Amino acid sequence: MTDIGNYLNGLQHIGLPCRSMEETVAFYEKLGMHVTFQTVNEGQRVCFLEQGNLVIEAYEEPQIADRTGAIDHICFDVTDIEKVFELVRRMLIMFCKEEICSLPFWENGVRFFTILGPNNERIEFCQKV
Repeated sequence: MTDIGNYLNGLQHIGLPCRSMEETVAFYEKLGMHVTFQTVNEGQRVCFLEQGNLVIEAYEEPQIADRTGAIDHICFDVTDIEKVFELVRRMLIMFCKEEICSLPFWENGVRFFTILGPNNERIEFCQKV
């Protein structure tokens, strides 16, 4: 079996639910980050903030924001989403949704899928198209 590590580029982003996009953006801009992409997805405002190789995907989700440990997911950047999906499927790992999804983020969109880790943490695998 091919190692999934052969397709990983590293951490792509950390998903952070927030109750107020304005407050969140202002806070992280004070820490030296800057907005690189904004959109609306399923009625939620989404904003990517970057500094160097650190990327935070902030999105409005009041139900889970405002709690200690409210980071929602970590996302690995991959070079071949189809290959990684098949490798994970063979491992019988629990998927959140057993399909590769697409979103019109960034210039040409992204393709991704999400699995559950041993502590119910969500781990996303994503490829920018």
